[in-house]
Amino acid sequence: MESQNKEVDALVQKITGLHAAISKLPSLSPGPDVNALFTDLVTACVPASPVDVTKLGPEAQKMREGLIRLCSEAEGKLEAHYSDMLAAFDNPLDHLGMFPYYSNYINLSKLEYELLARYVPGGIAPARVAFIGSGPLPFSSFVLAARHLPDTVFDNYDLCGAANERASKLFRADTDVGARMSFHTADVADLAGELGAYDVVFLAALVGMAAEEKAKVIAHLGAHMADGAALVVRSAHGARGFLYPIVDPEDIGRGGFEVLAVCHPDDDVVNSVIIARKSNDDVHADELQNGRGQHGRRTVPVVSPPCRFGEMVSEVTHKREDFAKAEVAF
Repeated sequence: MESQNKEVDALVQKITGLHAAISKLPSLSPGPDVNALFTDLVTACVPASPVDVTKLGPEAQKMREGLIRLCSEAEGKLEAHYSDMLAAFDNPLDHLGMFPYYSNYINLSKLEYELLARYVPGGIAPARVAFIGSGPLPFSSFVLAARHLPDTVFDNYDLCGAANERASKLFRADTDVGARMSFHTADVADLAGELGAYDVVFLAALVGMAAEEKAKVIAHLGAHMADGAALVVRSAHGARGFLYPIVDPEDIGRGGFEVLAVCHPDDDVVNSVIIARKSNDDVHADELQNGRGQHGRRTVPVVSPPCRFGEMVSEVTHKREDFAKAEVAF
């Protein structure tokens, strides 16, 4: 226990130092200093760690919340930067590998599809999918549409009109996936009847960054999604909680869903994945009234893929090289 405490203390000290350095940057747009600091941050956070970021003290919690917001801003700028770069090609979809983290999206989307296929009763063959928080580089929707769901229509929602405009340009030359993609500028809180049309809804990791914000979004989805529809929520685990918000499965249950599976990858896929299904409204209300939640009825399976830490460290090194090459090309 003492050795674990020392490991946690050392990690928090390192992350605090990186937060301080990132906070002093004049801009979070891609560049040598920004790329180096965020690569160091990811390298520090992805290995397995005994840290439970939800139990850190007030000062560390405040630092973590600020760091997640900085990560969100930097991620947005990075994606906008590469979206503009890709849009310069005649067919942008032929050059997606230029993005340093594209392989991560391939692996994450594959994992999400496999979890849906395995844990959603009756399998998964959605006619319509919504992705909430798609951003200027909607890689997840593209990978799912191109590799796993060839007949599915995707509606992508984002708060930022500029992000949607950038995203739509990437599909202008594609007559297959592009024909199945649409982009909508909207706040998830303003969506109601639309949500009932989807068989699966994906919730991006950075939609609702504070725990109470995330719980509110999930409850809103639970109030408007169709009974039996699947919800895919991206979360984080361990030290990766310094990069992305952690979602409590119980908040998903309280939002009107049955949690089917929780997966905490320990490779270069940074996000955890939670698979849930919209409960029947009458059944859910009866369970709440009688004090019986879904966690009292069954144990939620936690799926942990095998560790690939050696490959992961190599991957991070390659990402650093890719950043350098891309900056020269740009």
